[in-house]
Amino acid sequence: MARTPVTFTLNGISRSAFAGEGQNLLDFLRRDVGDMTPKFGCGQGTCGACTVTIDGKTQLSCLVLAQAVDGREVRTAAGLADGVTLDPLQQAFMDHFAAQCGYCTPGMLVSARALLDRNPRPSRDEVIEAISGNLCRCTGYEPIITAILAVAEGRARA
Repeated sequence: MARTPVTFTLNGISRSAFAGEGQNLLDFLRRDVGDMTPKFGCGQGTCGACTVTIDGKTQLSCLVLAQAVDGREVRTAAGLADGVTLDPLQQAFMDHFAAQCGYCTPGMLVSARALLDRNPRPSRDEVIEAISGNLCRCTGYEPIITAILAVAEGRARA
């Protein structure tokens, strides 16, 4: 299988790796780059476990070819914290018990961060819409929505 060099920015750091022909971004990030935060869920773009942002827009990494990120900026849940300092959204997920099994959490965090970056004060309906592509089988969504709104309202600890 032919491999193509891909140079991109991952969570603020320039990265280069070789991607296989037809390899999706999810597999590339996990196997070739070592970022294990995007999760494999359905492999069909319906669960949101693999959500990342590409140039600020949420994307399902299982549906994006790795070569498509050449020269672009990719952010994953691994890029939310600043060293040992959690992003307020990560802290709010902990404070509001928004992560139970944790499998959907990276995708939820990425979707929520993308929403808050473009709209720091979203309504409840806007939060629901922003995470609508992320399935969670454990929380019932209410703690997740509460955590995101807590950050938006400035009630979350930094």
